[in-house]
Amino acid sequence: MREKAHVREVGPRDGLQMVGTILPTERKLAWCRRVVAAGIHEIEVTSFVPPKLIPQFGDAEEVARGAMAIAGCRPSALVPNLRGAERAFALGVPQVNYVLSASEQHNLANVRRTTEQSLEDFARIVAARDQRVGAPIALGAGIATAFGCTISGAVSNSRVVEIAGRLAEMGADEITIADTVGYGHPRQVQALMKEVIAAVGQVPVACHFHDTRGLGLANVAAALDAGVRAFDASVAGLGGCPFAPGATGNIDTEDTVFLLEQLGFDTGADVEALVAFRREVETWLPGERFSGAIARAGLPKTYHAHTTAAV
Repeated sequence: MREKAHVREVGPRDGLQMVGTILPTERKLAWCRRVVAAGIHEIEVTSFVPPKLIPQFGDAEEVARGAMAIAGCRPSALVPNLRGAERAFALGVPQVNYVLSASEQHNLANVRRTTEQSLEDFARIVAARDQRVGAPIALGAGIATAFGCTISGAVSNSRVVEIAGRLAEMGADEITIADTVGYGHPRQVQALMKEVIAAVGQVPVACHFHDTRGLGLANVAAALDAGVRAFDASVAGLGGCPFAPGATGNIDTEDTVFLLEQLGFDTGADVEALVAFRREVETWLPGERFSGAIARAGLPKTYHAHTTAAV
């Protein structure tokens, strides 16, 4: 039995939030179906933000509702505040992911409030979740700009660890450490992730890396060495951050699965099926920048897939 490593597809959310083309709801749901068929079941499907801010997510309710009806799909949705969380709670989305920034300046630019105010809002979200009736909802909490910020520069490990500890104490069911603007490097990643894992106890920890400066997969390997076993990724490497102009997007799902499988982990995912779907996505989003080595060079003849479609 190989050790499990989990890949969460974030293309329908983070991958699409900055592209020029507004994808129809049905194509977003097709994205979810194809990724599930390729063996990845955890998908961040949309964001409950005001449509006037990000028109791409004007169909958030429809996408979330449709994703919950897909067999084998375990959807989550991103929310920036209590109002967004209440929209997700009303639908019964199985996991709601909240995000704040370790960088004060980035948090102010992104959500127009201090990091402390965002922490207070998370406490209100936990209380609202705990007061509702119905199927249980997990709360994920992401810490953006954990490895550095394009606005303020360095972000201290101690600040990230402090925030992670507080989020865990408040009731987060998962903590995600995000390199939002691609400043992280392997030595930094390994050191910080060890500290975060020690600080949050039994709360699962995931990583969200961008490949801005070509270190995305190297950072995955470093996080693995620190004990992380869950990673966000986007088909075709789509995504980015509005506060990192010109930056490339998320780590590529196909390449991330390939790396994890080559290192001996069981992702349950089919790289070739992911690449085939990626080719379709490229036709949906003309003019966008795509990345990924496996799609370009193909799988080596020595590659032996050990995949399973089990849910």
